Amino acid sequence: MLQKVTGEVYAIVGELDNRTADNLGNNATFGFVVTAEGVVLIDSGGTYQGAQEIEQLIKTVTDKPVVTVINTGGQDHRWLGNGYYKELGAQIIASEDAVNDQKARTQDQFIMLGNLIGDKGMKGTDAVYAEITFKEKLELELGDTTFMIYHVGQAHTPGDSFIWLPREKVMFTGDIVYVDRMLGVGTQSNSKSWVNVYQTMAAYKPQYLIPGHGQATNISQANKDTYDYLVFLRKSVSDYMENGGDITDISSLNQSKFNYLLNYETLSGRNAQQVYTEMEWE
Repeated sequence: MLQKVTGEVYAIVGELDNRTADNLGNNATFGFVVTAEGVVLIDSGGTYQGAQEIEQLIKTVTDKPVVTVINTGGQDHRWLGNGYYKELGAQIIASEDAVNDQKARTQDQFIMLGNLIGDKGMKGTDAVYAEITFKEKLELELGDTTFMIYHVGQAHTPGDSFIWLPREKVMFTGDIVYVDRMLGVGTQSNSKSWVNVYQTMAAYKPQYLIPGHGQATNISQANKDTYDYLVFLRKSVSDYMENGGDITDISSLNQSKFNYLLNYETLSGRNAQQVYTEMEWE
């Protein structure tokens, strides 16, 4: 679904559920900005064919080509469409940590995607990594649009970045923010650092926020659906551990105040288990 956010800034809102053959791995939110020098795409999609579908939506808005792709992290739908845009001549940008994470998980991601969307859906997809990388910060100017790209620490994945457009007061968050659906804390995540990364992002006080999952929104909903949940989860798990709770029963932790989020039933228990495992080593 195409969602106009403000001016020449758009969100492409994918499905909130899992990757399927129908969505070609594009079960996330992407975004793009039309500048005088071409289109800047935030995240390239989950497959080569998924990237093509994203481009078709862009073409309903502008005839300008995609000249830059920014990968916000290491999840498959953030970067596995890179090959398509590379063929079109776009430059690809990502944090060093994101590229390292992508390389470390490429094989696992291809296996997982292949199981979910099949060989037909995977056709054309290759591992193509960003040729422009940065450690903590990169500033990009296209036309009269400034893109400030920041990687300040591990969140959902080790290389997550957020992208700030100061003039437009727009923030692209990648997987740092989930709205409408429950976020996932995985083995590639760090919930403690994620809280700090979120706080740094939110300090810019964006007027418009384009999350990694869910519709374009504002910081208030992002706080409610992501930040408040992360803080609640860590506090609840900490209290549970202090009271002698064992990891074998951690999935019974009461998280019902967040049961309005899609995927609550499948993710809440796993999230608690992963945070418990993290906290054992903190």
